[in-house]
Amino acid sequence: MSLTSLWRAATQHRLFWPVAALVALLVINVPFTPGFFEIHLKNGHLYGSLVSIVLFGSPLILVAIGMTLVIATGGIDLSVGAVVAISGALACLVVSKQADQDSVAGVLLAFALALAVALVCGAWNGLLVARLGIQPIIATLILMVAGRGIAQLITSGQIITVNSDAYSLIGGGYWLALPFSLFVVALVVVLSMALTRRTALGLLVEAVGGNAEASRLVGIRSRRIKIMAYMFCGLCAGIAGLMISSNVSAADGNNAGLWIELDAILAVVIGGTSLTGGRFHLGGTIIGALIIQTLTTTIYTIGVPTQTNLVFKAVVVIVVCLMQSSVFRAKVFGARAKRRGPAQKSPGAAADAAPQMEVSS
Repeated sequence: MSLTSLWRAATQHRLFWPVAALVALLVINVPFTPGFFEIHLKNGHLYGSLVSIVLFGSPLILVAIGMTLVIATGGIDLSVGAVVAISGALACLVVSKQADQDSVAGVLLAFALALAVALVCGAWNGLLVARLGIQPIIATLILMVAGRGIAQLITSGQIITVNSDAYSLIGGGYWLALPFSLFVVALVVVLSMALTRRTALGLLVEAVGGNAEASRLVGIRSRRIKIMAYMFCGLCAGIAGLMISSNVSAADGNNAGLWIELDAILAVVIGGTSLTGGRFHLGGTIIGALIIQTLTTTIYTIGVPTQTNLVFKAVVVIVVCLMQSSVFRAKVFGARAKRRGPAQKSPGAAADAAPQMEVSS
């Protein structure tokens, strides 16, 4: 097989262009940050730019994983940012009211209450979409607006601060020299992949997203699948809210998780999952989330002016999505190949064409 054929086969893989974009973004940082790829061990903790990217990208990875399953069912969830704010605000409120904020039992209680409310929020979205038939973008927009107000009601419009080492573990703590949040993300990813790829659940989700009515007619409880997807998305957003508030030891009902739903949707799209529903790719979503976080780090590293950083981010995302599109690549590179003409084809291409001509003859 020639190099041309190998290259063509590699570029056809759905993860090739997202991985290439991620590597390119990482390499761009090297001239601006000497030792960008270096990782140091200090006081039993690993530090470095790569560790920071994964650490600060952990909440986005979690939200994007939940968003992937919702989009796979043919829906969308715009309320994840509000759920992030509600979860962090409720957990910090419970911890701050305790006499001993370092009490492990008290922190676990705060986590349980916050995640329970996140599940209720997801179930609310699922009921509106699956039972009442409200369009997903409208149903989740309700909680997107109201949820942010609920978070501010919980915090009374103030920033709640906590002073608890036990609470700061999930978002800012370390275990086995690595950020503890990495283990939480790894656990969620492993469980998600096991449930969706080792059981029939993933196939059912894709069937509902492909055609919900046909799925119902063959006996699949599509409404239940949709509600479960939204609940899982709410749970992931709740865990992300705990991470964000834990990392700064505070809850800000107004700004916590702001616009994270847009980054999550971008991560899902970059990862190769179609917004129309159906087949989904959790691995691609993780790479997409890392691209978004690396892009954010790159913007600050190379000194892009703050008033233009969103434009820069949008341009990079558009380029990645276009390069990932097989239709776009066929039009651009196909037109270039036609302009070269048959006489200017590479030797590798002629060698590939020779066996085909021999067979046809």
